[in-house]
Amino acid sequence: MNERDARLSNADFNRLRALIYRESGISLNSDKKTMLEMRINPRLLDLGISSYAEYCDYVFTLQGRAEELVNLIDAATTNKTSFFREANHFNFLVAKALPEITARRSFRRNTLIWSAGCSTGEEAYTLAMVLSQYERNRPDFQFSVLATDICTAVLDKARRGIFDSQLVDPVPKDLRLRYFMRSRDRTSDSLRAVPELRARIEFRHLNLMDADYSLIEPPSVIFCRNVIIYFDRATQFRILEKLCRLLAPGGYFFAGHSESFQGMDLPLVRAGAAVYRKAELADARDEAV
Repeated sequence: MNERDARLSNADFNRLRALIYRESGISLNSDKKTMLEMRINPRLLDLGISSYAEYCDYVFTLQGRAEELVNLIDAATTNKTSFFREANHFNFLVAKALPEITARRSFRRNTLIWSAGCSTGEEAYTLAMVLSQYERNRPDFQFSVLATDICTAVLDKARRGIFDSQLVDPVPKDLRLRYFMRSRDRTSDSLRAVPELRARIEFRHLNLMDADYSLIEPPSVIFCRNVIIYFDRATQFRILEKLCRLLAPGGYFFAGHSESFQGMDLPLVRAGAAVYRKAELADARDEAV
């Protein structure tokens, strides 16, 4: 590889980021060129491609679009998550949202909770633990967790439910003992979510830019935290509109603390810090987003 081909050119970066934006809605600023270059470098080695220019040309072929686009989008995504991240949201879910949802006449015995942008699964497993604890005291309550992400690599990891022990440290000790088991390999420092917990979560590939999310039932709760910050404002609004349409009436939407819906005409009313409830007719008196 000569010196010119050893770097991702500005022209090829612009071609790739335009494709990434068109297919996934993810908006990469010009300062992300080095990041993308580093992340797709292993793909050059895997494919036996000798330069970034050749890789870029390949991605735009019919075969490349079919076989490599998913890997390119994986490379563009940022997957940062942790167990009990922004823990006040889980406290709110148990103390406020779930009791209100289960008290309604329209309450369905099985409650769907959606983790949108689930990354490697820590949020989804946190939800499954919290909901399982709630279920233990409410025999009329059942739940399922839908966890989706655009990145196939993180979904594969999430499905396995295996985590280094230090990543599980934020989980309270009683929950760690109940919902995680140590590897049979005593030299391993990994923990795995117990089968009963893994069975409560469906991990599914989903692109928030898709026209149809193919949800069988409306979720009562959506966790979509620190996800929309990777889209431009217009794309944020389009995605949030779709999520709000899918959310059950009176359902709860949990956003990231750094995300703002200010100026967006959405059917949401504030319910807490980065927590919103889908407005119903009776909410006309409430403060809208």
